[in-house]
Amino acid sequence: MKTQVEIIYQDENITVVNKPAGVIVIPDQHTLEKNTLFGALKEQLGQKLWVIHRIDRDTTGVLVFAKNAESHRALSMQFENSQVRKKYLAILSGVVEDDEGSIDKPILISGRDVSIDPSGKASVTKFKVLERFRSYTFVEASPLTGRRHQIRIHFWSIGHPLAIDAEYGTSDPLLLSLLKRNYKAKDKEEEKPLIDRLTLHAAELSINMPVIARSGSDAAIQSGLLRQDSAFPRNDGKATFSAPLPKDFEITLKQLRKYGK
Repeated sequence: MKTQVEIIYQDENITVVNKPAGVIVIPDQHTLEKNTLFGALKEQLGQKLWVIHRIDRDTTGVLVFAKNAESHRALSMQFENSQVRKKYLAILSGVVEDDEGSIDKPILISGRDVSIDPSGKASVTKFKVLERFRSYTFVEASPLTGRRHQIRIHFWSIGHPLAIDAEYGTSDPLLLSLLKRNYKAKDKEEEKPLIDRLTLHAAELSINMPVIARSGSDAAIQSGLLRQDSAFPRNDGKATFSAPLPKDFEITLKQLRKYGK
């Protein structure tokens, strides 16, 4: 990574970061550790880390790492038992009619293949429409389970895949010329996309905190990095972390509001 990883919060047990687009979380057969978010963060902090969960290469937002084996075990159990609250923001293709709803369809994972299948594991995603445009919908999605590609394949299954998603929809970038009537390109200049990646952002993550140093949590709350949540009071050991929309997502929404109605 060319720039440092943005740290939202950290103490002696965990580090919460704002993942950028275009970088994978852990190494695969094509990517060395030093070129992953995990590798970059280890080098930046100068210490060992444990991976708890992942989000896709082109998805942005909140991601938490453990700094010791005990915290890794505790948080991994929360994810496995669906005790973690997650909120994503997404731009979908087409106009979703229902103001809110729940997609309850089992997901089968076989190797690298992900499908909706009766023999798969129970998977539920709740959603709420935030804004509608002429050809797109901006939604908030809360996966109650944590299957691979869950949000992506669930919205695809109801006919509204992400606005950009090569696996479940189209890889075509979202361009201003698609939204603005009578758009005129500058001479000899290729039009730059508003956004050309998965239109998905991990906006919030609520976890039951491992035991942490009180001074660290107090400092984080005072600086605004650790938000107290009325549904998860601090004295109950729970906290909500959030990441703002990245620039390309914000620009896309701005142009949709201006030209996409």
